[in-house]
Amino acid sequence: MNITHPRPADTWSPLYFLASLGAGGLTVTFFMYLMFWVPHPGQPVPVFEDILSAFTNGGLPLKAAILFAVTGIAGFAFLNIKMLIWNLARHAEFRETESYNKLVSSNGETQLLAMPLALAMTVNAGFILGLVFVPGLWSVVEYLFPLAMIAFALIAVLAFRQIGSFLGRVLSEGGVFDVTANNSFAQLLPAFALSMVAVGMAAPAAMSTVPLTVGISLIASIMLGTIAGLYALVAAITAFNSMLHHGTAKESAPTLLVVIPILTVLGIMAMRQEHGLHTTFAAHGGVADNLLLTTTILAVQGVFLALGLLVLKRQKYANAYLRGEGNSAGAYALVCPGVALSVMLQFWINKGLVGADIIAKFGIAYWSLTSLAIAAQIAMIALVFVLNHRHFAGRAPVQPIAAE
Repeated sequence: MNITHPRPADTWSPLYFLASLGAGGLTVTFFMYLMFWVPHPGQPVPVFEDILSAFTNGGLPLKAAILFAVTGIAGFAFLNIKMLIWNLARHAEFRETESYNKLVSSNGETQLLAMPLALAMTVNAGFILGLVFVPGLWSVVEYLFPLAMIAFALIAVLAFRQIGSFLGRVLSEGGVFDVTANNSFAQLLPAFALSMVAVGMAAPAAMSTVPLTVGISLIASIMLGTIAGLYALVAAITAFNSMLHHGTAKESAPTLLVVIPILTVLGIMAMRQEHGLHTTFAAHGGVADNLLLTTTILAVQGVFLALGLLVLKRQKYANAYLRGEGNSAGAYALVCPGVALSVMLQFWINKGLVGADIIAKFGIAYWSLTSLAIAAQIAMIALVFVLNHRHFAGRAPVQPIAAE
């Protein structure tokens, strides 16, 4: 009888939600092409009609970029939803196992926050799908904003319940949190989840023309973003202290880069809030505000990118989990930072440098810098394919050794 090796994904972990998250993030990177290269007069984001007009009337390079973008959006949004459904099914099964009971009694309980994180990303990706592929969506968009905020509010409730379960246990019982095992940024996952909900909640502030909708969006996103930032700060300080004493846990080393996506989503949240304050409440900001914000974020991201890559290289992480025999669901955490850098570079270039008239749009400097964002995007696409093959591809049957 042939024996088939199980796939790594057959041993499920909540961190496999990051596979859905990464695909959703790549959907956003493709939308950046449309956001900044397709004219969209009359609304802050391009919609189906703008994209169709640009494709019909634009030159060959623009046509190619639009075709590439919509194909990428459709493909990775499909992968995002497919992986989310798969993970939700596995999560339901996992809750009935002894492994779940062990997880919720350990530091790893916060891994469960990967679920609301992935859910929030899918809602964001779904909105992109609507903008790109649904004709006439903008005519009913004001009715969709309240529904979107309700969806994000429900996800926030789920996240807070999970955070409350974890903090209630470790802060009330004492001695149940293993400080020696806190030598990574894994405990920043709750902050990442809240940040993703916050950036989605801020979308109506940037797009709606109804003051009540904008106001609720502003208040809710500010509260969520503030809590996310506070949680991230406390978790990072405590984790860094443990890392200084015990070194960084090798399998969790990619979490050193989680600060990068947290800063990107909080930065986009802040820009959405500023836009809403400007268009609805006449709170005018300076021309260079976006330049200052995005440059500051990129500077901090650069520090954590260098630190994370240094540790990953010293620990030979790629040899262990990307090229070698070992597999870790946590390797999907490497996708998020690259995606976040690509997106933040696009905002820095278009909202920061072009917005402040430092460089000309579509000039040599523009394309030179944009090539960095595209390179990061392509690298993350390749990484997703590599990881999906390692974790989800069927394993060939093994012929048993015949008895002599």
